[in-house]
Amino acid sequence: MTQRLPPQTEIQQTERILTKKEVVTMSLPLKELISYGQTQLENAGIEDAARDARGLYCFLDKLDNVGLMMHWQDVLQDNQCEAYFELIGRRAGGEPFQYITGTQEFMGFTFHVNPSVLIPRQDTETMVEDAVELITKGSLRGEEYAKASAIKEVLDLCCGSGAIGISLAKLCPKVKVTCSDISGEAVKTARGNAAALGCRSVKFEEGDMFAPFSGKLGKKKFDMIISNPPYIASHVIPSLQREVKDHEPMGALDGGADGLDFYRRIAEEAAAYLQKNGLLMLEIGCDQGGTVPELIENSGRFKDIRCLKDLAGKDRIIAARLRGKKDK
Repeated sequence: MTQRLPPQTEIQQTERILTKKEVVTMSLPLKELISYGQTQLENAGIEDAARDARGLYCFLDKLDNVGLMMHWQDVLQDNQCEAYFELIGRRAGGEPFQYITGTQEFMGFTFHVNPSVLIPRQDTETMVEDAVELITKGSLRGEEYAKASAIKEVLDLCCGSGAIGISLAKLCPKVKVTCSDISGEAVKTARGNAAALGCRSVKFEEGDMFAPFSGKLGKKKFDMIISNPPYIASHVIPSLQREVKDHEPMGALDGGADGLDFYRRIAEEAAAYLQKNGLLMLEIGCDQGGTVPELIENSGRFKDIRCLKDLAGKDRIIAARLRGKKDK
């Protein structure tokens, strides 16, 4: 006889949580299966358990939310229950939702992600929006900052999935974009994203920071360098959410003892790879709005240094212009 899973209220009240074996040997209505999945995620401390429980089934059965509702009362077979339970188990164990599904939306585009790259976040979209404004209008948050026509080549340094550079290539198709990362797997992922999104003109380089752009013929120069480098202090990493500290690539998180190692290198080296009047844009941690601008200013190579806030009102982006020979 086929067993039936108790309703959600009864699941939450029972002292014993049903085992995986008990669940996967049932033929369950979809509504009850997702209710059970949500309970498992809640018990594991997942913040948005309801969203993830539904999202994982949509991913499994290739449905959107409307399709999910249309099948809400469908009775599922054992193999469907087992496949769903496997996904719930991975999420309950702390694996990020985006790594399970393999995708993340960014700037309206779908990017493939995996454990070799950071998951693109909404905070970074703010920097891309600012960069698009600079490229297309020459302004920054509505104020004149640069000549729009002057930005023809952009370097996405520490590119990871390529979300920043590829988004700029999609939104500003006249601009030549190069993406670079020290991780070969990250570059491979970024290259795949560019191909999937039809950005065949984007170039890719693998190497440590600016190393790929310094050769026998001199240094390759860009009109804009944009970067979201590792910026978390080493001692802070153990306190991060388990989804981050246990699953996202440490090399893309750890910014050294004080979180500033990569900014020091950029402050000292970036000027040599910028064209006249070149622009520098950096994402920073919300507590680095004082230290990073100071590093850039102390390098003596940049002017018009600005710290911009994200949608939450936190310091998030640094913009700076290369000093010219006539600048004091």
